[in-house]
Amino acid sequence: MALSDEKQSTKAWATGAVGEERLGARLDGLASESIVVLHDRRVPGSRANIDHLAVTPGGVWVIDAKRYKGRPALKVEGGMSRPRTEKLMVGRRDCTKLVDGVLKQVDLVRHVVGDVPVTPALCFIDADWPLIGGAFTTRGVEVLWPKRLSKLLTTSEGSLDVSAVRESLTAHFRRA
Repeated sequence: MALSDEKQSTKAWATGAVGEERLGARLDGLASESIVVLHDRRVPGSRANIDHLAVTPGGVWVIDAKRYKGRPALKVEGGMSRPRTEKLMVGRRDCTKLVDGVLKQVDLVRHVVGDVPVTPALCFIDADWPLIGGAFTTRGVEVLWPKRLSKLLTTSEGSLDVSAVRESLTAHFRRA
């Protein structure tokens, strides 16, 4: 018996939107002359969007906000006798497809910004993070929580022309 007429995909989207907004508010608190944040950017020729782009002196961050329950972990298999594989797990759920998705977004951003460093991040809003440690990198994607992301953004060093990069990104990735 169904308790709601609402589709599962609609509920998942609404839950995700709340996470995106919460992370967006935190990122807006970091905005300054040296950190610019763009939210909810449409991927040209697609219905897809990029949750957040942060431009810092050290480069551009492509940030995908996720509001999943469970503990994010990196599951590594193989190595010596067979190929090494890495899986992003959240609780018991295989979320490796999220890594693939943010890497596709990074490719699109790199096409626009050229040689500017681009860092992908999956930021899990309500996940069960341990008190010590917890953040990790898989296939170049930072997997972390909002406070850790904020620290990395505010300590990013470099001499990037933040304003010029923002203009390029804004021209190519319109607000969704």
